[in-house]
Amino acid sequence: MGELALDGAVRPVQGILPQIMEARRMGRKRIMLPRANAHEGTPVQGVEIYPVASLKEAWELLTSSVLPPPFTASGREGREAEDKEAAVDFDEIKGQPYARRAMEIAAAGGHNILLCGSPGSGKSMLAQRLPTILPPLTPEEALETSKIHSVCGLLKRGNGLVARRPFRAPHHTISDAGLMGGGANITPGEVSLAHNGVLFLDELPEFRRAALETLRQPLEAGQVVISRASGTMTFPCRFMLAAAMNPCPCGYLGDRRRTCTCPPAQVARYRRKISGPLLDRFDLLMEVPAVDPAILASAPAGECSAGIRARVMAARQLQRSRYAGTPFRSNAALSGKALQRHCRLLPEGRAILLRAVEELALSARAYDRILKVARTIADLEGSPDIQDPHLYEAVQYRAFEHSLRE
Repeated sequence: MGELALDGAVRPVQGILPQIMEARRMGRKRIMLPRANAHEGTPVQGVEIYPVASLKEAWELLTSSVLPPPFTASGREGREAEDKEAAVDFDEIKGQPYARRAMEIAAAGGHNILLCGSPGSGKSMLAQRLPTILPPLTPEEALETSKIHSVCGLLKRGNGLVARRPFRAPHHTISDAGLMGGGANITPGEVSLAHNGVLFLDELPEFRRAALETLRQPLEAGQVVISRASGTMTFPCRFMLAAAMNPCPCGYLGDRRRTCTCPPAQVARYRRKISGPLLDRFDLLMEVPAVDPAILASAPAGECSAGIRARVMAARQLQRSRYAGTPFRSNAALSGKALQRHCRLLPEGRAILLRAVEELALSARAYDRILKVARTIADLEGSPDIQDPHLYEAVQYRAFEHSLRE
């Protein structure tokens, strides 16, 4: 497989990895492909890879009485690129203890999180460091993710598999096709490129409302279906949604040092760009206040990503054991009877939650998401049951939703 140029060169093509996997399923043992695509075939066991750079090399390989050794890759180039991407760490964030706690809970349970605060409060820094506290990709997840990146031609040269959880941060001017997938030749969009990782939407109200509304179904189903005249394609898209926004158009509503200049009607219009159903898809809604300059100048660095990731991985291990043999991978994915079975509350806890739902005018979906977050908080503490303090903390992460809807 490959593309033959008029001068006899063999050019790379996209989607090599899923094609090799299908060829193996059909019983093929050896694959000849473009040299630039060679690294994409190395993760597939049971298939020998023979890269060529020209039609002449392909002919010589086919007519040779003795085959050369199959291709093997060290992956050094890919690892160097991955190490460069991993240069950020949570210890670079000063202050914001409550926002850091919310990010830890989100990572531990795979929850969606919305951060709201004035410019410079650290919202983007927090979101960009979210992948550094997530567990490593499992072999199955790495293969799933790599197949999508292979189709889009995004696998790094020298590394056949995506080694770290994806972090995708599209600009707010992105088109529907760019976000969800599509085009003349249907290709995955940002939601699928973020599969098993994080999709970060900065300046959330600046995205077109129609584009934001298309996220609702994929967030629930974990897949996106693209239908065109040429056919229908289904792409996986199980991702954590992290978003950031200002409290108002000027960004300084509620700031202690700067005065907001936005009229109330303008603030209301700005916030209405995010619909109630979309807000319901967030498990944690966190207000991120501006950091005091004295803290920036004198406070020591916060806890590093490695320390937070250790707690996150311990909580995820509890979830893997609990949900073994089920389609669920994390607390955020729970639904139906599984949610009722694994998030049971004592009578006191049910009273607390019902009172919160009534006072904050929350939806039934928000009720379920509070339960999932409380389950994650209990897992972080190693508690087999959801206790009242876990529930109180989970409710606090929905309280900010009330102010956003006002």
